[in-house]
Amino acid sequence: MTILIVEDDADIGSVLRRGFAAESYDVELVADGDSALAAASGKPLAAIILDVMLPGRSGIEVCKALRAAGQTAPIIMLSARSSVSERTEGLLAGADDYMVKPFDFEELLARVKVQELRRENDGADQRHLVVGPLDLDLETRVATSAEGSTRLTEREVDLLALLMRHAGEPLARADIFAALWAGHGGASLNVVDVYIGYLRHKLADATTDGARLIVTVRGRGFMYAPN
Repeated sequence: MTILIVEDDADIGSVLRRGFAAESYDVELVADGDSALAAASGKPLAAIILDVMLPGRSGIEVCKALRAAGQTAPIIMLSARSSVSERTEGLLAGADDYMVKPFDFEELLARVKVQELRRENDGADQRHLVVGPLDLDLETRVATSAEGSTRLTEREVDLLALLMRHAGEPLARADIFAALWAGHGGASLNVVDVYIGYLRHKLADATTDGARLIVTVRGRGFMYAPN
């Protein structure tokens, strides 16, 4: 998938292009709003990184125009402006997230991945997920295999569904946390490890290999590994 970067600062644009390319994204870099609208027209995009201060149309105007044209890709706005009213203006224009310059690329990358996970979760409306030995009923919150079944809590279902939808792909703790616990006051990153433990224990009741379905990938996070 392609990341569209809309940034008129050549140095920042170059850093972003190299960073996303290193993460195996295709990257398109433009420097003004009209070029951004042309580049995004009728094209599925992984995300749009949109600077607020652009020559000609502002990033706010571009964001509104993108949404009016039916572009549904996550939009993350970048700006040196950090007041609450300015951030609110960007979000009300249709942006999904807002980062203040200067920023760390690793944080921006994490936010892009979080938006991808959220879009996938929002679009997954089927009742059942069947991956490997497990059939997960999203309504009854029951995980079933040929050997047995186990009932999960709502949060456990959310976590297992996320892992199953990315079977064979390690998901970082920070990305899991942001997708499932962002905005929940009081939660810390280690809540991910706690719920991974809960899931492993319960899945052991559903199948003899249940505890081994969720593996820890050193330095990368957790992965649903049905094979």
